[in-house]
Amino acid sequence: MLQLKGKTLVLYNQKDDIMNDYRILVVDDEEDLCEILKFNLENEGYRVDTANSAEEALKLNLPQYHLLLLDVMMGEISGFRMANMLKKNKETAHIPIIFITAKDTENDTVTGFNIGADDYISKPFSLREVIARVKAVLRRTVPILPANDNEVLSYKGLKLNMPQKKVSIEETEVALTKKEFEILMLFLQNKGRVFSREDILAKVWQEEVFVLDRTIDVNITRLRKKIGEYGKRIVTRLGYGYCFECE
Repeated sequence: MLQLKGKTLVLYNQKDDIMNDYRILVVDDEEDLCEILKFNLENEGYRVDTANSAEEALKLNLPQYHLLLLDVMMGEISGFRMANMLKKNKETAHIPIIFITAKDTENDTVTGFNIGADDYISKPFSLREVIARVKAVLRRTVPILPANDNEVLSYKGLKLNMPQKKVSIEETEVALTKKEFEILMLFLQNKGRVFSREDILAKVWQEEVFVLDRTIDVNITRLRKKIGEYGKRIVTRLGYGYCFECE
C-alpha cells in the first residue's frame, strides 16, 4: 500500500484485460480521491487525466475521452449540469458517463440516468467495484470502428469489403460466417491491438448470452484456417487475448 496525504492508497491490480487505448477523465473536487482513482486505473492500463471541478474539465479537449467519471456535488457547475451540457453537444454526446457521488437517493439516481448516465456508483465504494464498472461500460459503449460505404480493410493480399460483406485473398473470395467476418473486421480495424476474449465477446456477440470462451477460440481457429497464410497474423498473447500482428 501507498500513503497519500495521510490516506491509504490501495492498489487493485487485475491486468488480465488491459485496454491501453482507452482514455478516462476523472472529475471530482476531492483531490485525494482523484489521485487514488488515477493511480488504480492507470495500473489497469488506462490513460487517465483528472480535473478538480467541472469548470476545469470543460477547458479540456473532451472529445478525446472514452469515459468520464463524474462527481455530482461540485462548485458552481454540478456534475449533473456538466453532464447535461455534454449530452447537448454533438461532439461530446457520445461519451459515456459514470456518476460517482455521495448522493444515493432514488431521485438522484433517476436524475442521473435521465440525463444519460451509463452507470452510478455511490460513495463510499470499493476500487474493485469501480474498475469492474469501468470495464463493463467501456465494453458496452465503445463500438467497433465505423466504416463508410466505400471502405475496404486490407493487409497485403487480404481484403475485407465492408459494404459487400466479402473477404478475399488475392482476389479469390473466402467464405466466412458472420461471426468470423466480424472478428476479422475487428482485428483489421485495430491491427496490433490485443483483444481479450471478453472484449471480443462484447463487440462481436454483444447482447447474446451463454457464449463460452471456447466458442470464441473455435471461431478464431476456423478463421485462421480459412484465411490461409494470413492466419498466422492472428496471434495469441497468453494471459491477454488475441491480436492481428503485422510484420
